[in-house]
Amino acid sequence: MYYIRLKVICSPDWSEILMAETAEAGFDTFMETEQGFEAYAEEGKADNARLNAILDKYAAPASAAFCFDRVKKENWNEQWEKNYRPVVIDDQCMVRAHFHKPDKLYPYEIIITPRMSFGTGHHATTWLMIKNQLRINHTNMRVMDAGTGTGILAIMAEKRGAAFVDAFDTDEWSLENSSENIIINHCRNIRIRKGTVQTLTFEAPFSLVLSNINKNVLLEEMPLYARHLVSGGRLLLSGFWTTDVADLTAAAARCGLVTEYTDERENWAAMLLVKP
Repeated sequence: MYYIRLKVICSPDWSEILMAETAEAGFDTFMETEQGFEAYAEEGKADNARLNAILDKYAAPASAAFCFDRVKKENWNEQWEKNYRPVVIDDQCMVRAHFHKPDKLYPYEIIITPRMSFGTGHHATTWLMIKNQLRINHTNMRVMDAGTGTGILAIMAEKRGAAFVDAFDTDEWSLENSSENIIINHCRNIRIRKGTVQTLTFEAPFSLVLSNINKNVLLEEMPLYARHLVSGGRLLLSGFWTTDVADLTAAAARCGLVTEYTDERENWAAMLLVKP
């Protein structure tokens, strides 16, 4: 399998914005570099017209330049492992790869094999999700993890005491990666499935729904998340900018959900909602 690699050179303040923009153009994996970042998409899935529009929009304000090449998946993984660093979240949880040394200083440890899936703890949205999971009592809960990626949020949910986690994604590589990560973290209460909240069926409602996707998907799927929550259940969201909070708050209200609080990091936001 081959991937299209997009190398972006830009000023540091614009990296996160350009990552979000290129994600909308079909790129789903990112790696920071000294000059900007690299983005990867399966061959044939990149939207070239949208990429050209992004370059036209940001070339001047972000001092941005794009270049492309074509790489094998294996070569990408080797480079990714060389650059992967542990992440510490709120001084409570360390996310590391198997080739990093354990550190007993932190109450929680998650081991993520660095493959082609989003969700290694490096991105601000994943960091926010884990941080806020650390605030939520998961004991004996049924938890939904929509768009599981590496499985990192599902793994955190089990480590926080969840009785069952229903995790799903549409990407085959994410399903393979999350299944591997569940095994190496010794998790036993997580089910991995292919699909979306729109296509799958669920045996019972959930006490907690986790979804770190993007604004448009969150807006589309919000009514279904609300439908699958028990009364008093919570919905933790991220994957959107702080400027999007008002739109998501309004959408949540239309679904009968109440905002408990919002959180932010590097202009990215997270929200905790409750179903009365």
